[in-house]
Amino acid sequence: MAKTMRAAVADGRGGIEIQDVPVPTAAEGWVVISPVGTGVCGTDLHLVSGDYPHGKFPVVPGHEFAGYITEVGAGVTRFHEGDYVGVNPNISCGTCQWCHKGATNLCLDLRPVGVAVDGSCAEFVAVPSRIVHKISDSISHRAAPLIEPFSCVLHALERVPDWREQEIVIFGAGSIGLMAIILAEAEGAAGIRVVEPNQARREAAAELGAMHAVSSLEHLNRDSFDIALDASGHPAAIGQAIASLGTRGRLIQMGVASPEATVQLNPYEVFAKELSIIGSNSLAEKYAESAERMVDLQPRLENLVTSLYQLEDYAEALKAATSPDQIKVQIVN
Repeated sequence: MAKTMRAAVADGRGGIEIQDVPVPTAAEGWVVISPVGTGVCGTDLHLVSGDYPHGKFPVVPGHEFAGYITEVGAGVTRFHEGDYVGVNPNISCGTCQWCHKGATNLCLDLRPVGVAVDGSCAEFVAVPSRIVHKISDSISHRAAPLIEPFSCVLHALERVPDWREQEIVIFGAGSIGLMAIILAEAEGAAGIRVVEPNQARREAAAELGAMHAVSSLEHLNRDSFDIALDASGHPAAIGQAIASLGTRGRLIQMGVASPEATVQLNPYEVFAKELSIIGSNSLAEKYAESAERMVDLQPRLENLVTSLYQLEDYAEALKAATSPDQIKVQIVN
């Protein structure tokens, strides 16, 4: 095996360069994976620009990925070379209070793959075997990297359960918002509506089953909702999401807003309507369930991939990912 490989390396100051770096080896309890594809998401954009809190630089980005194991470290018995696997990218400490509660996404010493340790925008990536999951051979190479972001939507369902027969409005029709449509339909929601300023994304939402996809809240044909899900992270949209809730309405805050952003809140409305405002951060321990559900849902989910780029063109892929006309950009090896 070659001693070096090609990898995208972020310097944390906005720079990204394709470099020759050492091929990782499998330490005790770790495995090495050859990725078949890596999704590009908003976290990667924040990371490369240097404004993501967990970033440790220089670092190889890439956390939405799947691939084949090429090396198994000492003590690893669950996996073998050639296994088709996906990865929950959150390396948690396993000892803090949140890990003990199963909320590994809130670990006090979290080290995300592709953020704090080298990720999958490379020919090979090394990860602890405890965050690796075997996935079905029936899952396509295009669908497999989507297991991780779909896990995040399943975590939202866990945080705010019982979507069946609920009237739902989703703010933002990027990949997460569109995945939420697919999940809401699968869970038997009574109605799914979407607020999204971009026409191409509104059309995608309608094709996936949204009853109504509009550019702004006032154009919706319903006044109040049981559940509002923000997948945009924009304060104005979050404020509208809260305002759209009916009695005992529930807001799921998935979109990542700026730490400095604020939203006006009427405490009396929260009291009078018994509203619930609930955050949903990352995927917790939903990866295995997501991999199982991907088998049946992949024909719909893999259509969210709108562009494929080679590793050498990672900078172009990042630029494409900022376009509102793109849904999910992937790097393929």
